[in-house]
Amino acid sequence: MRVFVTGATGFVGSALVQELIGAGHRVLGLARSEKGASLLAAAGAEVHRGDLEDLESLKQGAAAADGVIHTAFIHDFSNIAAAGVTDKLAIEAMGATLAGSERPFVVTSATALVAQGRVATERDTPLLQPAAGAHRLASDRATLALASRNVRVSLVRLSPSVHDDGDYGFVPALIRIAREKGVSAYIGEGRNRWPAVHRRDAVRLYRLALEKGAPGSTFHGVADEGVPTREIAEVIGRRLNVPVISKSPEDAAAHFGWLARFFGLDNPSSSAQTREQLGWSPQHPGLLADLEHGRYFEGAT
Repeated sequence: MRVFVTGATGFVGSALVQELIGAGHRVLGLARSEKGASLLAAAGAEVHRGDLEDLESLKQGAAAADGVIHTAFIHDFSNIAAAGVTDKLAIEAMGATLAGSERPFVVTSATALVAQGRVATERDTPLLQPAAGAHRLASDRATLALASRNVRVSLVRLSPSVHDDGDYGFVPALIRIAREKGVSAYIGEGRNRWPAVHRRDAVRLYRLALEKGAPGSTFHGVADEGVPTREIAEVIGRRLNVPVISKSPEDAAAHFGWLARFFGLDNPSSSAQTREQLGWSPQHPGLLADLEHGRYFEGAT
């Protein structure tokens, strides 16, 4: 299968390119720069120049492929609503190109959109006002609507932490804050839980969704069902040799900045249905083990 991959040079997308090629697929990767194009070519992928705001380039990439996996997103938390609009328009453009073809289209979402305070499942619909991730709501609706247009569309809800060497997401942000503040903090009692998944398990899930996902399916990229945030803070504190403290919910924003609303999530999530439907079984280390033995603290003092 020739697969058009957006975000093909990103943290998840670059590993996905390797996963797809290793399974015998051909990859057409979206690249917005010469550096990105060179990286894709070196990985054995074909290069398609463009970006998320160039809808014509997205349509052309989708038209040239047997299936599409959409992992790209503009992570600008200073203007996240606009990033959400760009994402929705990109999904609609590629979806319109795929309409009537029954070709697979796998789109990234987030477990943060669904139930809080209890274990979320793949059958849960997004909250009307999620604690975090509301910018993805319109994209989810646009994605699932494509099933009625003969697109074999599916959503992969990723955990807040997709971890591995090279991670530049939420956990590295927590480590930077702990270094800067001289303390590793959690919110309240730190009992709120984060689901997590290793990057290599996540990209295998994307591939299986591409190959086997039924139209309108939702899958959960979850290996650790829910890691208490206090335990994350404790590992960070021990590895940086700084105190581990609690911050009240009222003080969290001042300490964590934009990250507060994400680190305050209580978002335990199940992937039982995903495992059953796709035969997906995570094999790589969990979040705490990866923090202990990975490269997250290289250069720490």
